[in-house]
Amino acid sequence: MTKSSILVALLCICFILLSPTEMRLTLNAGLKLTEAKICEKYSQTWSGRCTKTSHCDRQCINWEDARHGACHQDKHGRACFCYFNCKN
Repeated sequence: MTKSSILVALLCICFILLSPTEMRLTLNAGLKLTEAKICEKYSQTWSGRCTKTSHCDRQCINWEDARHGACHQDKHGRACFCYFNCKN
């Protein structure tokens, strides 16, 4: 191969390797990401001991419009806590 064809091949490889990085930088430049604060509250619809986090999670999401829910130990035993985006 001649020197010019090697140079063209190297330029093409550089272009391919650098293009995705440039596109990502351009796409992300206009976005401003903020992290939402999460607030924890006792479930308003759960009664009794919380033994399965998956059940607590489903109830918090479906009944209380929470982001998620989980069973945690508190001073009275295990309780279902729901997690919401905090209101500013």
